[in-house]
Amino acid sequence: MSNMPAAAPTLADHLAPRLQALGAGIRAQRKRHRISAATAAEAAGMSRATLHRIEAGEPSVTMGAYVSAMDALGLRLHIAEPPSASAPAGRPGHDHEIPQRIRIDDYPQLRRIAWQRRGGDITPAEALSLYERNWRHVDTAALDAHERAFVDRLVATLGKGQLLV
Repeated sequence: MSNMPAAAPTLADHLAPRLQALGAGIRAQRKRHRISAATAAEAAGMSRATLHRIEAGEPSVTMGAYVSAMDALGLRLHIAEPPSASAPAGRPGHDHEIPQRIRIDDYPQLRRIAWQRRGGDITPAEALSLYERNWRHVDTAALDAHERAFVDRLVATLGKGQLLV
């Protein structure tokens, strides 16, 4: 019997950033509360290695393990429908490209971390840079589906699939 991790299932390219964002959110919560990986893993009933794989967004880890890690850190899983085609102007829908200019006020967590900008608009690269530099201040549990999809698109298109936090 082998103790090797299961092979990662095939995951569509556009889904990997979502799983990585989930892992990053779990890690951010752990760090925000200054909980060690060993303590969080023990509370979730898993090994530290499994917790690290979850925080990296690895698709081979079971959904049950993700939910256990979230529960141990006081997070809950929320299922949200993707933004509809009737999203307000200036807010790209799920299947749209990222616009040339981003309205800060359209994204609550971006507005929170870009407080010094007092609204206005920024480039997609500036938005990604703000998220990456200030991810520890982003309330990942409060990210709505629209903003999470936006971050996923930024990471996929500009961040080469990696949110550098």
